[in-house]
Amino acid sequence: MSVHRTWSSPSGRNGTPDMAPSREMSQRLDVAHKQISDAVAYGLLVYTALQIFMTLHAISGNDNSFMPMIALVVLVAAIIPLYRRLERNWDATAAALAADPATLAERLPPALRRARTVIWAISIGLPFAVTALIKGIAALV
Repeated sequence: MSVHRTWSSPSGRNGTPDMAPSREMSQRLDVAHKQISDAVAYGLLVYTALQIFMTLHAISGNDNSFMPMIALVVLVAAIIPLYRRLERNWDATAAALAADPATLAERLPPALRRARTVIWAISIGLPFAVTALIKGIAALV
């Protein structure tokens, strides 16, 4: 989904903006959208691999029930809406950036860097946090 391709005018005249982004800026937004989509896809793969590795490591030596495996499936399935939300947030950010073509070139790189940092922080940090939480609960019980 490419939100930044539809421009709306602040004045509301026929949906034509007073100042639309140039073709170069539009291409930059398309490239940025692809980079965010790729980061989300790779981040989900990294999250899943780390979650599997850490969960299997945490449950090694425990009984061989299916409960940890079911919990693993739930943890991986539960994260997908978060990644979809991150991508939708980027689409909204890109649309907001496109609304002001004059400053798009200077505001796009930091916004893109910030979005990718959030994606990777979640992808790498969340499996460790979830595993620590599970081990902490297990230690209390």
